[in-house]
Amino acid sequence: MKYIIGVTAMIVLAASPLQANIKVKDEAAIKTVVESVGLLADTGNFELLEKLYAPEVEMDYTSLTGGEVELKSPQTIMQEWASVLPGFDLTRHELSNIEVSSNGTTARATADVTADHFVGELFWQVKGSYLYQLKKHADAWQITAHTFTLIEETGTRDVFGLAVENAASTPVGYLVRQKTRQAVLDFLTALETKDMDAFASVWAEDAVQDMPYSPEGFPKRVSGKKNILDHYAGWPENSGSADFTSELVFYPMENPEMIFTEFKSDVDIVPTGRKYLQTYGGLFHVENGKIKLFREYYDPEPFSYAFGLNESDGSGR
Repeated sequence: MKYIIGVTAMIVLAASPLQANIKVKDEAAIKTVVESVGLLADTGNFELLEKLYAPEVEMDYTSLTGGEVELKSPQTIMQEWASVLPGFDLTRHELSNIEVSSNGTTARATADVTADHFVGELFWQVKGSYLYQLKKHADAWQITAHTFTLIEETGTRDVFGLAVENAASTPVGYLVRQKTRQAVLDFLTALETKDMDAFASVWAEDAVQDMPYSPEGFPKRVSGKKNILDHYAGWPENSGSADFTSELVFYPMENPEMIFTEFKSDVDIVPTGRKYLQTYGGLFHVENGKIKLFREYYDPEPFSYAFGLNESDGSGR
């Protein structure tokens, strides 16, 4: 019995430094997340800032703005911030007294903050405190709740009106990329739902669809919105159940109006009674929310088989 107790004690003692190191590492990681929120917001890096938040976040700014506590997606939060923060000449969030408590999977962090906002001759400073709730996901800490408590403010909130106007006049890359993604998603969703009015709304008047690998006898380019709509006119009658978005992956590019995508099709083709199973690569150019270019890469063999192009003229795609 003494031997067993002794071995157990040694195991506990041996584990303690490791556990202590993990706790210190987690605390450092959590503090880095808390510090990064203000820094990334001040520098306008909304893509990285978005990744600090969990898929659903409880946002509480009621002490500053009134209203109610809201559940929001990281994308919604970033869209709101990106619509105002870049319109300031300068913002600075200075944090102090960061305190962290964690059980290894969830954590709570608090910090004091002084935030300065400048537009032209106008200035607004707010002092308060942050409370963050975090959860560990795949070895990374993400914010699940974000609360700001107002202590005092000086200057004028009129800075916000000017900031919103400035930000709207020159949207930042993050907002443009969101609009680009949404246009592509709307296009594919319209194909799934057979909503041809929604489908028509995503195309620019001078849009082009390139299909460099289309099979023989099928067009490799369709130019102009009207011709594209004609090209897809038979889609609602010729397709049954359709899925283009369940495995949709976006690859942002340096130009926020350009995006590369990967997606798969799983479509019941009514005239042939066959399944259309395909893997696509798609390069999109979107301006002001309208698709100007869709360069579509796909394997012509499953396309020809599903639509029966070897047995018919392939019309009414």
